[in-house]
Amino acid sequence: MRKTDGLFKLLGLCVLAGILVAGMLFPVVGGIGVASNKASETVDSMSAELATVPPPLVTKVTDSAGNLIATLYDQYRIPTAPSQINDAMKWALISVEDRRFLEHHGVDWKGTIRAALSNSTGADTQGASTLTQQYVKNYLINVVYRGDAIGQQKAQEQSVARKLKEARIAIQLETKMTKDQILASYLNVVEFSRKIYGIGAAAQAYFNTTPEKLTVPQAALLAGMVNNPPVFDPWGHPENATQRRNLVLDRMVDNRKLAPADAERFKAEPLGVVPDGPAKSAANCTGAGPENGFFCQYVEDYLLTNGMSKTDLYTGGYTIRTTMDQNAQHQAKVSAEAQVKKTQKNVANTLSLVRPGKDRHEVVALAANKDYGPDASKGQTTYALPSDVSNVTGAGSDYKIFTAAAALEQHKTGIFAQIQTPQSYASKVFTSDQRNCPQVGLGTYAYCLSNYGEGIYGASMTLQQALATSPNTGFVILEEQAGMTAVLDMARRLGMRNTMASNSANGGPVDPANKDLRYSLPQQKYYGPGGGSKNGFGSFTLGVSPTSGLELANVAATLMSGGVWCPPTPIASITDRDGKPKAFQEAKCEQVVPEGLANSLVVGMSKDDTEGTSHAAAQAAGWTRPMIGKTGTTQESGSAAFVAAVPQMAGAAMVFRPDNPVGGLCDGAGNVTPCADGNMFGGKAPARTWFGAMNAILAGQPVLPLPPSDPAYEH
Repeated sequence: MRKTDGLFKLLGLCVLAGILVAGMLFPVVGGIGVASNKASETVDSMSAELATVPPPLVTKVTDSAGNLIATLYDQYRIPTAPSQINDAMKWALISVEDRRFLEHHGVDWKGTIRAALSNSTGADTQGASTLTQQYVKNYLINVVYRGDAIGQQKAQEQSVARKLKEARIAIQLETKMTKDQILASYLNVVEFSRKIYGIGAAAQAYFNTTPEKLTVPQAALLAGMVNNPPVFDPWGHPENATQRRNLVLDRMVDNRKLAPADAERFKAEPLGVVPDGPAKSAANCTGAGPENGFFCQYVEDYLLTNGMSKTDLYTGGYTIRTTMDQNAQHQAKVSAEAQVKKTQKNVANTLSLVRPGKDRHEVVALAANKDYGPDASKGQTTYALPSDVSNVTGAGSDYKIFTAAAALEQHKTGIFAQIQTPQSYASKVFTSDQRNCPQVGLGTYAYCLSNYGEGIYGASMTLQQALATSPNTGFVILEEQAGMTAVLDMARRLGMRNTMASNSANGGPVDPANKDLRYSLPQQKYYGPGGGSKNGFGSFTLGVSPTSGLELANVAATLMSGGVWCPPTPIASITDRDGKPKAFQEAKCEQVVPEGLANSLVVGMSKDDTEGTSHAAAQAAGWTRPMIGKTGTTQESGSAAFVAAVPQMAGAAMVFRPDNPVGGLCDGAGNVTPCADGNMFGGKAPARTWFGAMNAILAGQPVLPLPPSDPAYEH
């Protein structure tokens, strides 16, 4: 380098030093030019951001008893107070990053001039940022501008304006915080690689300990990492990490915080990090494990649907106490797996349980034969099988509940009144394209159907008997009498809210741009008059549409709650990072049908386990409690369901084909398999799943009676 070049650089540095000094004094003596003015315009807002934008914390999800089941986070961070960080960690960091930390007031002028001179002469590039300045920069990068690449770039650009702003904020902080507070704040915000932020999380993840208990070599390793976390990652680059740790030990010796002999002894020690990567919890619901993951997923889905953003959920540091009963969850999982093996391909068996009530419907269990997780070869899935509208084939005759309720509301019948149940029936109200049915117009045919089996049903029976034995024709006739609009509305009112808002093709969101009405219309409209058919589809009462098992369980909870619908909530309480209650959105409970109607329908559904289609399963389970029940089976036994309730608990079990819905299901000894000619019914695997779980869950609880019927809905 020519001498003149060095002279010009030195002169430039002198000017820069003057600008920096004047910039520090700006609040007192006024502006010094464009750079200082720009800094002044933004420094106050940046200081405000440091004060008002809190660092991302881990959100904890617990069961109803407060036991941790999962953590949700973007940055793994465990807040740590200054008193919880030992001297080894503090002196290791000070020695390697800012030896004069306790002497300066936010900016180390001696270090700044030294670094500037070194850089100007072509020697190794040296930094001059103090720990206070580094805290400002790291807070902007890791907190204020996290996820904002442009903001992060500006927070670390090599410019006079940026350095000036950073230095001025550092000086401000030194007037408001003690050195110990600044040091702890830095150690709480800095990154240690692999989504690990802050010394509390680092001590846990790297050494399975706390900042109070870090040894000198452990502290030296962590202090060395902050300079370049990916490069000094002890699992990815153990040699780099070792060299950097040893450098920190040498700096501690230079700073007279460690004896030379001790440093040499520590250098000989292995890194000592936990094997096979950091010891930290999973960042999402996979951390809830195979049994609790479906419930955790519903918690997340529920909060996101009800106004909370995912960013807030994953960074807010909330404690979410759920309504999940650990015993009920476990028994539901055990019973689901007892009927269908978890590794059975293309067969899901789910059980959703909801506690009835007139002010809340708390979800206590969401289980499946499948484990929650990412490895399909181990019988895992992260698809929300129990809570989503996931059973594309449908719940079968369970939907006859809605037709019965609509007919009762209009007083078309009563639970003890006789209804027509012919062996076969051709509806002229509901039409079809079935060419084997009577023609009712040009290219239009009646919707014709028959009951299962021959000679099983008489020409008529009471509605209570029909709900227990499930003749198809009787409910299509009731559907005609009540009208499709009323039946569809009843399904929504009683609890099928998300189900009726989904499309009828695959249960997904409605796509208005799709030319296929099955995708472009919600089920509420598609199955109604003027949707996919002039007068609606009579097959709706036979349960042919995509269904949510959780919502079906909530229908039973609504009936058992005297006709009061409440959203199926998984949330008991939410507290923020300071332990204060956090309000969250939730739909209000509604009296959707008269209490007398609900109680009467409960009585109408009370014979399934003693005289109806679930009798064999109930008898085999030794069931003796009063209950309501309704089985359902779809065409070709492609899916089946059982909705049931006792006063303490309502639920729905469903077995279906989640991956390829075409074909039947065969019920075998301890398993259900896909097959061409199915033999599955709601009274088999689904009913056995309910009885198996509820016998265990209700053990020791009192036997409660069902409510009496209302004479207004009896005949």
